[in-house]
Amino acid sequence: MNREESTLLGFEIVAFAGEARSKLLEALNASQQGNYDKADQLIEEANQAIVEAHKAQTSLLTKEASGDHIELSVTLMHGQDHLMTTLLLKDLMKHIIELYKRGAES
Repeated sequence: MNREESTLLGFEIVAFAGEARSKLLEALNASQQGNYDKADQLIEEANQAIVEAHKAQTSLLTKEASGDHIELSVTLMHGQDHLMTTLLLKDLMKHIIELYKRGAES
């Protein structure tokens, strides 16, 4: 895989991870306002974007596992960073939103 291809995959991962991040932050805002159904919907939309980012990442891993040399690009590294931080944000949002729900029940 040449540098241009890895850069394009990086952009794809950045785009999907960025979309997921935005949806997760919107879900937090919705839960702060007590709109838990909307928060749940936004989290599901974020999950779908994460799946798409993982598909791009998996295609990269598959190529490397089959012996294809992968030329790294800063964009690809940036995409991986975006995906990792988005996955962490997803885990945190799950817990924070649950705390909002518990507070509303009290």
